[in-house]
Amino acid sequence: MPKVSNKGANMPQSPIRKLVPFAEKAKKEGVHVIHLNIGQPDIKTPQVALDAVKNNTIEVLEYSRSEGSETYREKLAAYYAKHDIQVKAEDIIITTGGSEALAFVMGSIMDIDDEIIVPEPFYANYNGFATAAGVKVVSVTSSIDTNFALPAIEDFEKLITPKTKAILICNPGNPTGYLYTKEEIKKLATIVKEHDLFLVADEVYREFAYDGRQHYSVLQEEALKENAIMVDSVSKRYSMCGARIGCLVTKNKDVIQTALKFAQARLSPPTYAQIASEAALETPQSYFDDVKEEYNNRRNVLVTELEKIDGVKVANPQGAFYCIAELPIDDADAFAQWLLEDFRLNGETVMVAPAAGFYATEGLGKNQVRIAYVLNIKNLKKAVNILKEAIQSYIHNG
Repeated sequence: MPKVSNKGANMPQSPIRKLVPFAEKAKKEGVHVIHLNIGQPDIKTPQVALDAVKNNTIEVLEYSRSEGSETYREKLAAYYAKHDIQVKAEDIIITTGGSEALAFVMGSIMDIDDEIIVPEPFYANYNGFATAAGVKVVSVTSSIDTNFALPAIEDFEKLITPKTKAILICNPGNPTGYLYTKEEIKKLATIVKEHDLFLVADEVYREFAYDGRQHYSVLQEEALKENAIMVDSVSKRYSMCGARIGCLVTKNKDVIQTALKFAQARLSPPTYAQIASEAALETPQSYFDDVKEEYNNRRNVLVTELEKIDGVKVANPQGAFYCIAELPIDDADAFAQWLLEDFRLNGETVMVAPAAGFYATEGLGKNQVRIAYVLNIKNLKKAVNILKEAIQSYIHNG
């Protein structure tokens, strides 16, 4: 019998989606599953984006340019300028989601067996992109005790080898919600310049920064003109996950020209989704103000309610819409499955994402879960109450 590739066999499962069969089985049994496991916002997509597709009069749905529509890239550059990020349309390649942008980055700057340093816990699919590219993820551990702040620079330097090509961060972070400070970005800038590395920043949650904090982009560091690469997406910003439109942005011309070859190989990003994404740039600031206030309120409720549960430790997110909670249990994978298979409270249960899948270091995050606060406050409170009752039952019943 023919066998699949070693690369395919080694491709990691998504810790966010691997419990889906258990959730679907529970739903078929009439159980209401409250999803805390996936970052699918419940916020309405801007009407201007939906209308742009609905009212379009295209008669032939043609390929777009491999680097994406010129008008969209020009408007995107203007959007970045409002955030003090000075780039031009030619510094941008439109991709099929931020995922493809990350895949293009890996392919453009790294060869097989090269290494990329990533603070853990990190977005689990970074492992997948690295595996597909034949690249090794080297993790530097951040801690819930410091709210997942940037690890010491010395911890990064200990890991740099001749194979190291880049440092990758997510800012604000998925799964931690941590927002790197300007000072932390400058520390990273110093180390990548000193060691001639790339600094890749996944900035898809830029708009979600709380408590008066400001997001600081790697592209705002003038000294990183040749080193900085930003990955972005419309998915979270406009609640347009299904559009699958992202981008790669860098002032490094060699990287752009190389990434364009990967873009040409997949022909072009989807046309209708680009139309929607271009229109979404007309979304008024009031939309973001309202969304940020809503997420801020949800975060406050979630953290407050979680802290009321005996034995639970929770990091306080400063951005995005995720948090990591440490539970008084030994194995979050087993607990998450048990929630779906065996625990019911008034015909309901919750689905969480075990956090071990967001770590590269074996054994870390075993008693942690990632919670996405993409539910309204009423449902969030209900979900945390179910979680509280479930923890007590799980502990007492072994």
